[in-house]
Amino acid sequence: MIRLFTLINFLLISFCLSAQQSEKVAIMVPINNLFEGMNKGDSALVHKAFRDDVTFATVSVDKEGNPKLTFGDLQKFLVAMGTPRQQVYSEPIWDVKIEVDGNLAQVWAKYAFYLDKNFHHCGVDAFQLFKGPDGWKIFQLTDTRQQEGCNIPKAIQDRFK
Repeated sequence: MIRLFTLINFLLISFCLSAQQSEKVAIMVPINNLFEGMNKGDSALVHKAFRDDVTFATVSVDKEGNPKLTFGDLQKFLVAMGTPRQQVYSEPIWDVKIEVDGNLAQVWAKYAFYLDKNFHHCGVDAFQLFKGPDGWKIFQLTDTRQQEGCNIPKAIQDRFK
């Protein structure tokens, strides 16, 4: 009887962990679509990652070193991503942390932004996602930007040499 109880508990725990992992994979789909679309210049793939009412914000500092908060616009972002360009945009992420509560997810990740093989800036991407009838979509994307103190993993740096 104890063996049966232990087996049932093991199976339940395994199932729960598997379900949590599957949900985290699903949460990353729109984020991966965003970065793939940016890289390919595919505004349709980028658009697929977002709700139409998404909010974009960037936290940075101005030339005098004062904190600055600026907001972006989805349509302008889509035009920028879909406009033919010579440079390839790449934004690898690392130290990804995912938190989930029902239909709300938050993803926090460090990133580095490259134009072709050239480092441009780094920071943190903070995504908030909502799970609706059409799956997980980004409804808030806030990032920070800096050019120093990035601590980019060597494996990522090596990809852009």
